[in-house]
Amino acid sequence: MTQDPAAEGSLMRLAETLDLNAAAPLCSQILASRGQDLALDASAVRRIGALCTQILLSARATWAADGFALRLVEPSQDLRDGLALMGCADLADANPVQDHAQ
Repeated sequence: MTQDPAAEGSLMRLAETLDLNAAAPLCSQILASRGQDLALDASAVRRIGALCTQILLSARATWAADGFALRLVEPSQDLRDGLALMGCADLADANPVQDHAQ
């Protein structure tokens, strides 16, 4: 996962595999961007587990409560399928969760 400092807000590229081993680094990297809009490039994700899904759900709620936008950019079909299996298909929606500019 990398961040693009040139992007407005922050852009973080998600790893190909978001499993138990990826959970702690994912959480730390997301929290490091708290207090600003965050776009998660999910185009390379091939597999997502329940723990990383919980982290993304928690981040969505936290960003919304803080009044910032958090969104998945170009979610892969594998990610969409994995989220749908866990009942979280709306997490891959194109629209930001919260847009503080509105």
